[in-house]
Amino acid sequence: METRTELWTAYKLRIKRRRLLFRALRKRGQLSVVANRTDQIAPGDILAAVTVRNEVARLPYFLEHYRRLGVAHFLFVDNGSDDGTRALLADQPDVSLWETGHSYRLSRFGLDWLTWLKARHAHGHWCLTLDADELLIYPHHDTRPLSALTEWLDRQGAEAMPAMMLDMYPRGPLGGQAYAAGQNPTEVLGWFDAGNYMIQRQEPLQNLWIQGGPRARMFFDDDPRRSPTLNKVPLIKWSRRYVYVNSTHAALPRRLNRTYAETGGEGISGLLLHTKFLPEVVAKSAEEKQRQEHFNNSALYDDYYDGLVAQPDLWCPHSTRFRGWRHCEALGLMSRGAWI
Repeated sequence: METRTELWTAYKLRIKRRRLLFRALRKRGQLSVVANRTDQIAPGDILAAVTVRNEVARLPYFLEHYRRLGVAHFLFVDNGSDDGTRALLADQPDVSLWETGHSYRLSRFGLDWLTWLKARHAHGHWCLTLDADELLIYPHHDTRPLSALTEWLDRQGAEAMPAMMLDMYPRGPLGGQAYAAGQNPTEVLGWFDAGNYMIQRQEPLQNLWIQGGPRARMFFDDDPRRSPTLNKVPLIKWSRRYVYVNSTHAALPRRLNRTYAETGGEGISGLLLHTKFLPEVVAKSAEEKQRQEHFNNSALYDDYYDGLVAQPDLWCPHSTRFRGWRHCEALGLMSRGAWI
């Protein structure tokens, strides 16, 4: 039986979810249509929703990767790109595109815009909510499409699948490598940290909170609890009543965050290969420090941006070469759970 405190917490979270949904409704006027092909979306299609700015180099492989997994349609918001991103996306037959020049930070880092678009176009669909520098892998992703995974999740009665963000990095100073548009980023960013992760269960959203990896090791060693959050719930069978609270780290209603086994064993999970550290990260970090659009307390991260601009070498003797999902599963970074 729920206690009075638990009932009060559930009530507050319900009010918060409704407030965030209303906020997204108000922000819909900030979006202008560039190419609306949502009439192509068929029942059962798997969708992806993304906010981008100046990602023309990453997008060719990003689109190829998710098409190969089985994403049928993409919902993109372009936030003021000036590098050809908008033109590239507008030409894609499976992309619907909106644009806005409004503040990314004041739209809850794009969540308000995507919440509105998903309420309109993703209700009842399995939907990935992503950043352009995130490549999802999951158990058997090389032989089984997303539709096989989502059909299995449906049979299990699951509404979501979690994924830890795994920072990928090169060997050598950042910015010193060569990357060509369309290239698999892991050919340049071939290393990751296999350990040094901290994990705990957070209340009241009941999500897992994961921190660590090379960014905590290099830029937040004096205060690891300030380091970026790595847990995400990127794949959800979307409903127009759902919202993300902070990036895709947690969602409401909070049952969507309970994606881990609570009675022993492990639940299924994937990884988001985080390709932030491609050579362009040096110039982008200098720009983002000036724009102050990526963190609520951006000034607290000035040292972080300065550290990236200084072109550090994130590699260390304990770095691990990326060898695919089975190796990552063996290291305990992802799990197939009961999905054999």
